[in-house]
Amino acid sequence: METKGNKMTKADMVSTRHKTVLLQETIDGLNLNTKSIVLDCTFGGGGHSLEICKRYPGVKIIALDQDKSVFERAENKFKDLGCDITFLNTNFRNLGNLKNFGAFALGEKVDAIIFDLGLSSDQLESSGRGFSFLRDEPLLMTMKENPSPEDVTAYDVLNTWGEDSLADIIYGYGEEKQARRIAKAIVDFREKEEIKTTFDLVGIIEKAIPARFRKGHAKGRASKIHYATKTFQAIRIAVNDELGALSEGLEKGFELLKTNGRMAVISFHSLEDRIVKRFYKTKENEGKAKLISARNEFHSGGNKKVILANDNEIKNNGRARSAKLRILSRR
Repeated sequence: METKGNKMTKADMVSTRHKTVLLQETIDGLNLNTKSIVLDCTFGGGGHSLEICKRYPGVKIIALDQDKSVFERAENKFKDLGCDITFLNTNFRNLGNLKNFGAFALGEKVDAIIFDLGLSSDQLESSGRGFSFLRDEPLLMTMKENPSPEDVTAYDVLNTWGEDSLADIIYGYGEEKQARRIAKAIVDFREKEEIKTTFDLVGIIEKAIPARFRKGHAKGRASKIHYATKTFQAIRIAVNDELGALSEGLEKGFELLKTNGRMAVISFHSLEDRIVKRFYKTKENEGKAKLISARNEFHSGGNKKVILANDNEIKNNGRARSAKLRILSRR
């Protein structure tokens, strides 16, 4: 989908519940002005794009998301703000195709790129695609609003992948120490009946994990996350090839940056952050970029190249606890 300017849709009045993490720190670090061209690679709830429009009227934004519904939820918010925003329904791993789109076809590059990784609260709470273990929904877990028959879904992964493959992704992508137990329980369950819904999967995980972990304690310490969190994360990452897409998106996005243009990436788990950190360091070592430091209230030690949410933001938005922001400037 491509919509231009302030065109309205029937879903304009649908509100978003998503709270954008590290909003001010991200925009402050991008060094924007009213003539900037910004590529928002993960539009989601539209928080970053909206704040940029408010701060810098006249800015040009190209907003990407592979979930078409996010544009319909947020589009009305941009009415009368004076910015030039274009929505593109695509995954950021396809950034290389932007050379055929609009200004990019003329060789134009951007001043700033934003990647806000992970799921928005709207996708967790109202997508109906099985991202949340708190709702009984079909096991899709695709970022696409309407997946095609060819698209891999969580149902496919859970009902057809081998036990070793399941264990590998649950451990590798979810960093779940009980991965082997969970994988075996999945295979045992599906021998009797299909795994169809999120509650089916939660029940399997609950029975597979020792009681001390289910109760939220391990070795006497309270667990900060639900016992199904890591498995759900792992399945979602596998379904959407999120880590592969991130590696491709970073490289292709970097090529679209102007000299002195900046890239900001917010990650939410160690696998994503590791990819971002490695990519930034490689570009720095090649002499193609420099890392941007910023004073961070969370740390008392002064400037840091990784920016974390402060205590106040964490108090008001639990998702901010695991967020890490890294900013790079192209030379």
